[in-house]
Amino acid sequence: MARDNLGEAPALIAGASLLVDYILTVAVSISSGVAQITSAFPVLLEWRVLIALALVVFITIINLRGVKESGNIFAVPTYFFLGMTLLTIGVGFFQYFTGTLGAIEPGSVEVAHSGEAIHALTLFLILRAFSGGCTALTGVEAISNGIMAFKEPRSRNAGITLIWMSGILAVNLLGLTYLANQVGVLPSHLETGFSQIARVVYSQGSPLYLTLLGSTTLILIMAANTSYADFPRLAALVAGDAFLPRRLQFRGRRLAFSDGIIALAGIASILIIIFRAQTNSLIPLYAIGVYLSFTISQSGMAIRWFRSGRLKLGETFQKHGMPLHFDPKWKTKMFMNGLGATATAIVMLVFSFTKFKEGAWVVLFLIPALVALFMLIHRHYRKLASSLSLEKYGEPPPYMGRHRVIVPMSSVHQGTLAALRYAHMLSDDVTAVHVSMEPGEMEKVRAKWEKWGRGTRLVILDSPYRLFLEPLLGYIEEIISARQPNETITIVVPQFIPSKKAFNALHMQTADMLRKELLTKPGVVITEVPYQIP
Repeated sequence: MARDNLGEAPALIAGASLLVDYILTVAVSISSGVAQITSAFPVLLEWRVLIALALVVFITIINLRGVKESGNIFAVPTYFFLGMTLLTIGVGFFQYFTGTLGAIEPGSVEVAHSGEAIHALTLFLILRAFSGGCTALTGVEAISNGIMAFKEPRSRNAGITLIWMSGILAVNLLGLTYLANQVGVLPSHLETGFSQIARVVYSQGSPLYLTLLGSTTLILIMAANTSYADFPRLAALVAGDAFLPRRLQFRGRRLAFSDGIIALAGIASILIIIFRAQTNSLIPLYAIGVYLSFTISQSGMAIRWFRSGRLKLGETFQKHGMPLHFDPKWKTKMFMNGLGATATAIVMLVFSFTKFKEGAWVVLFLIPALVALFMLIHRHYRKLASSLSLEKYGEPPPYMGRHRVIVPMSSVHQGTLAALRYAHMLSDDVTAVHVSMEPGEMEKVRAKWEKWGRGTRLVILDSPYRLFLEPLLGYIEEIISARQPNETITIVVPQFIPSKKAFNALHMQTADMLRKELLTKPGVVITEVPYQIP
């Protein structure tokens, strides 16, 4: 919607906002799930960051293995959580009307902001509470993003699902809020409001208390898992337009976007560590990106309906392959999307202003930084495409030219002879180079080479300081400096392949070292000739 109706820049902002949203979904959901665990078992509080990181690793491994989402499997914990929540509300209201509902003892909860002065009821405080409450509405975009997963008629079924979700949300929010006021829930960094309500209604440590917190933890971990499907897919789409590294487009062996999954887990883990897995610090960051993407998408829809209204009946407007027909109800739809864009823009601005000092500045900096990164990557790919283009290439140079082959060797052995055989298949101009670091070694190498070298030119470099790479690089640099136009220099390196990978560290990775030093040199090719050791 943003790209087709608003242009490239708003589309990049929306993409950056959604990527940040998915990252923070993992950090917020996992941190909130861990908060339920530590509320039930306070002894684990000091380990909350490690528990959160362990959960991130666990979900990452599952997704890297390509486990598919199953509606039936995911429905069970969802219905279980809703059932436990509605049961808690029902039992709480029953206790309230029968006069048996208890209350939180002030001394039993570590109160956040204890000792601070109480603020007067000002517009700023109302806006701050308003922006905090709006976080309950985040997540409704999941239904819009997943319309293609619904059965036909998709839009009708998605709309019914949205209505059901709104109704369930309203019942839960109003019921839990009322109970929270009645039992006197206190703001705390150590115990969640859910835990405080549950221990009043069920008593702390009871099976129903632990079941409620367990179901809440499970549903929050599942919420984090949704980002593992959406973030890699969105990153792949952005990479397809050359605004992120191309490698994010490709799937791993198990058909998962492995690089995107690892990137998501890594960034989310960094945020969990920085903010100590505290949801009150992470939620402001989370909501700004959500409402910014809401605003941009609905603004795009409003413009789309406006363009629809300007068409005549039977005409079609086509842009980016998306046809748009005249819609007789375009004014109503434009008004609804315009109203939605205005409302979400207000929420975003309120969040940015009221939560700025609490960490919202991070997102306000991160989203423009991501957009700048997108543009930088895109500029690189365009420059690369221009450099590789054949349109203005002209006449290609002739393929025939001098091909000089250099074979570095530590000694004369079977691996060396294998590399030498391959070198002679490339060219007749072959030079073997040996770096001599031991007195008396030079003559032994010469004697062996006369027997096994088959007349190949041999150059021995003396290295009294027992240096290997530096003399070799110096010799190669001399050859490169004297290189003629249309001349290719190939470095053929014998590479030992042990029967067990653990033994790789026992051998010099000469090809890797030469590649790092010579990769930027024009006309130089590094070739490895593997020699398998039984």
